[in-house]
Amino acid sequence: MKSFVKRAEDYILDIIKSLGYDVDKVILNVSSRPEFGDYQYNGVMELAKKYKKNPIEIANEIVSKLQDNENLTNINIQGPGFINISFTNESLIEYMNEISGDLDINIDKVKSKKILIDYGGANVAKALHVGHLRSANIGEAIKRLARTLGHDIIGDAHLGDSGRPLGFVILEMKKRYPDLVYFKEDYKGEEEDLPITNKDLEELYPTASKKAKEDETYLEEGREIALKILDEKSGYHHLWKKIIELSKNHIKQIYDLLNTNFELWEGESDAYPYINDIVEILRKEGLVYESEGALVIDVKEETDTVDVPPFILIKSNGGILYQTTEIATIYSRMKRFDLNEIWYLTDERQALHFLQTFRVAEKADILDDTKLYHYGFGTVNGPDGKPFKTRDGGVMPLLTLIDLVRQETYKKIKDNITDENEKQYIALLTAIATIKYADLLPYRMTDYTFDINKFSDVEGKTGPYLLYSTVRMKSLIRKAIEQNMNMSKISIIDNELEKSIILNIINMSQVLNNSLNNRSLNEVCEYIYKLTNSFNTFYANIHILTEQDETKRETYLALSKLVLDINLKILDILAIKVPDRI
Repeated sequence: MKSFVKRAEDYILDIIKSLGYDVDKVILNVSSRPEFGDYQYNGVMELAKKYKKNPIEIANEIVSKLQDNENLTNINIQGPGFINISFTNESLIEYMNEISGDLDINIDKVKSKKILIDYGGANVAKALHVGHLRSANIGEAIKRLARTLGHDIIGDAHLGDSGRPLGFVILEMKKRYPDLVYFKEDYKGEEEDLPITNKDLEELYPTASKKAKEDETYLEEGREIALKILDEKSGYHHLWKKIIELSKNHIKQIYDLLNTNFELWEGESDAYPYINDIVEILRKEGLVYESEGALVIDVKEETDTVDVPPFILIKSNGGILYQTTEIATIYSRMKRFDLNEIWYLTDERQALHFLQTFRVAEKADILDDTKLYHYGFGTVNGPDGKPFKTRDGGVMPLLTLIDLVRQETYKKIKDNITDENEKQYIALLTAIATIKYADLLPYRMTDYTFDINKFSDVEGKTGPYLLYSTVRMKSLIRKAIEQNMNMSKISIIDNELEKSIILNIINMSQVLNNSLNNRSLNEVCEYIYKLTNSFNTFYANIHILTEQDETKRETYLALSKLVLDINLKILDILAIKVPDRI
């Protein structure tokens, strides 16, 4: 099935083609001048230019055909050839009842592709910080949106679980716990519980990193351990695995708070078995050469407007970099999954890394028809306009930000909720909604300032406003059910407030598709605010439950239930959970 607007677009497309004009598609835009119509078609000027005709003449031809459609009204031409149309109340009512039974009708599915989305990017043995927020939020929402529109999606956390940082962590553990079985020279595969918690683990890396900057011997020992990790028979390797497991469990708990779920929990280290193979492929292709003891690949192209340095495959000491595991990960995914595309969601500052990696993958001819895309995003800033930090100037842990917002949202919970556990749970859900909506509202590439007071306000364009409004809709429908009120169908449109809600509803499909095309949730966030706001205006001016006219009351309730269903659908795409009450 097609959405209401898509049906209208296809109908107009057929008319234009029947008039002898070659056109691929018709796009109806929401009118900025409602007095002229609900929607506007702006493609006439392009046709006039192509066929060297007067645009008004073409517009009149199209309009004369549109007049025959009994579902259209107020058809007119404005300016040099903009065609305005409105839909009859009868056609809108019929469609509202149609999608009340199946909301998916109001979603225009796309041609399905198998897509792996690489997002999250948490580093093992380090605290998740505010810098990880956008990847988790944007990646999860894009994954859910793509799945809603029909794509087959795999989400991978792609943990940073290897390299020198883990070597430093293990070295610091060796200094503190030298008697651990994993440090025995004649290690035989014995197992021993870790003497540390995740909190201890997160303290180890900054301590070790500071020592490495001040002590060359410590630095070199950490590098050596990072290489020993790769030896599956060594105690270092087994200790490394236990550290990964400890840290991963904690990382999962934080992602669970953000309602971020991955189908794959793989990391850089999962690419290790494929490194030798990809290096051999690159050698055979004649792409690899030695430079100052390292193995590198040139990826610069003549058309580049910025400097693109060589891709470092193997360091001079035989070690591997993030780039090496990245290209091996792509090769691994090509071997294991039948993918049409891979999408990477990371900070825009990693754009050069992905440009280099994608070019190596293309040169190596390992992609078949799989397409690679990097979708960057801006930073979350504090009140000073710089990346969000703690008061002492350190990078703010993500749990700290969540707790700060939770403290603020707790203050706004109604006094009639007396159970403390419930209040804390509602405060947490509201805090997550606050963070997510504020994070997804700007265009993906835009830096934004996180204002806790502003974003946690229950009024305005905020997550709490959406939660409070949706909970109110839930309460309304619950009361109607308790009173055995009928809400099975919409029969009339007797005021402009209803019409405004309905027009917002039929815009949903375009918004979802536009957002996916842009790989950004800003349009979806604007849409749910606009729909919710139109409902709240309706709710404030119409006495729904006490309406004496049964036909009107049934219509009001059916429309309210439809808005509730859409809100729940959109909030789920945004990965925002809705409590039963606030």
